[in-house]
Amino acid sequence: MRFWAAALAAVLFLLWLFADILLPFVAGMALAYLLDPVADRLERHGVPRLAATLLILTVFAAFFIILLVALVPVLVSQLDSFILRFPEYSDRLKVLFDQWSQGWVGRLLQDGSQKIESNIGTILQNLASWVGSFAKSLLSGGMAVVNMVALLVVTPVVAFYLLVDWDNMISRLDDLLPRNHKQEIRRIMGEIDEALSGFIRGQTMVCAILGGFYAIGLTLIGLNFGLLIGLVAGLISFIPYVGSISGFIVAVTVALVQFWPDWTYVALTAVVFIAGQTIEGNILQPKLVGDHVGLHPVWLMFALFAFGYLFGFVGMLLAVPVAAALGVIVRFSVAKYQQSALYYGTSATQDSED
Repeated sequence: MRFWAAALAAVLFLLWLFADILLPFVAGMALAYLLDPVADRLERHGVPRLAATLLILTVFAAFFIILLVALVPVLVSQLDSFILRFPEYSDRLKVLFDQWSQGWVGRLLQDGSQKIESNIGTILQNLASWVGSFAKSLLSGGMAVVNMVALLVVTPVVAFYLLVDWDNMISRLDDLLPRNHKQEIRRIMGEIDEALSGFIRGQTMVCAILGGFYAIGLTLIGLNFGLLIGLVAGLISFIPYVGSISGFIVAVTVALVQFWPDWTYVALTAVVFIAGQTIEGNILQPKLVGDHVGLHPVWLMFALFAFGYLFGFVGMLLAVPVAAALGVIVRFSVAKYQQSALYYGTSATQDSED
C-alpha cells in the first residue's frame, strides 16, 4: 500500500513539474488510444500493423488539415469580430435593460431595478476587460505558440510510435503483473478500458455531432458568430451541462442584441439548443456513450475542474481517464469490503446476516 501511495505521489509531482511540455505527448497518447481499435480491425483483415498505422494517420491528418483550412479562417474572423464588437454588444444590452426597466420588468422589480442595472453594467465591463486580456494573452503568448507548434509536429510522431507498438506495450505490461493477482488486475483494467472507451470515443462523437448541429442551426437562422458559438458549445459539451448552458446563454444574448424586438429569431435560437439537448439525451448519449461508463456528472465535473486548476489544460485532458480509473477502483474496493470480515463483523457470518 505504501508503494502504491508513493508511486501515485511521484506521478502527480512529475505531472505538475512537466505540465508545460506534456501537452503534445498526452495528445499523442489520446490519439493512439482512440485509433487503436481501427488499427486492430485492419490487422484482423490482413493489413500489417505498420501499414495500418500509416494509413490511419494519413487519413486522419488529411481530414484534420481539410477541416483546419475550411474552418479556422472563418472562426478566427468571427472571434476577432466578436472581440471588437463586444463593447458595442454590452452597451446595447444596457440600453435594452433600460427599456425593459421602464416597462413591466421595472414595475415587477420596483426599487431593485437600478441596483440590478448597476450590477449588470459592472459584470459586462469586467467581462469585456477579461475577454480583451484573454485574447491578448492568447495571441501574444510565446508559450502558446510553442505549444501549438509542438502539438502539430510532436503529436503525430508520438501517436505513430505508440500506435505501431501498442499491442506489444500492453503485452509487456501484462508480463509485469504479479502472477497471483494477474486475473483480477486484468479484470479491473478491462473495466477501466471499457469505461474509457465508452466515454472518450462515444463522447467525442457526441461533441462533434452537437457542435455541427449547433453551428449549422445558428448559422441558418442568421445569428452573428453562429458558427463560432455553435462549435465551441459542442466542443465543451463533454463537461456535463456546461457546454449547453454556456452556449445557450451566449447565443440568446447575441440574438437579443441582434434581433430585438423581433422575438421570433430569439425563440428560434433557444429552440436550436433545446432540440440539441433533446437529441443528445434521447439518441446520442444512449447510442454512442451508453450507461456502462459509470462516470457520475458531478464526479466528472469535479475531476475536470480540479485537474484543470492543478495542472492546466494537460490536467483537463487527463481528468477523464483518471476519473474513470478511480471510479472502477472505488467500485472494486467497495465490493471487496462488502465481502470482507470487517463488513460482516469478526464473529458474524453471511448466513446470520441474511
